[in-house]
Amino acid sequence: MREEKRGPSTALESQKCDETCRAAIVSALKQFTTEMQLIDVVDLIAFIRTDQHANIEDLIKSSAELFFKPDTLRYSMAAAVDLSWETMPAVSLDLEFFNKGVWIYFTLVLRHPDNAVNVTYIEFSGSSGAGSSGASETMSVRLIEALKDARLSRQR
Repeated sequence: MREEKRGPSTALESQKCDETCRAAIVSALKQFTTEMQLIDVVDLIAFIRTDQHANIEDLIKSSAELFFKPDTLRYSMAAAVDLSWETMPAVSLDLEFFNKGVWIYFTLVLRHPDNAVNVTYIEFSGSSGAGSSGASETMSVRLIEALKDARLSRQR
């Protein structure tokens, strides 16, 4: 994994991420999440339980490259499985999104019937500061723009 040079930044913690941000992130990840669910859950659980992070990273990269520009969505080298006799399995994958100075750290939870995206942290480089008026709206616009820009355009 490559390190990104970070300049001055402003952080937006998950509790401050408004519904517009959350909806944009979930929408951007919808096709990727569907693609991830094509992976045999037994294999994915085995890779997680045996700490085969390179294999997990390859699966995530292969799914992400169908929808996102290279290296904009990547595995954070942490995963977990919630597996018991009483419930459906839930696979949690820590992921990072980076594009146009916007970093989103989140956990993608794959489970039937509903998946989840738990945003841990959002960071914006080159921001003028969170205290200025309209800064939250500006950050939301930057986040949405970064998500849109990271998507591969389908030319047919």
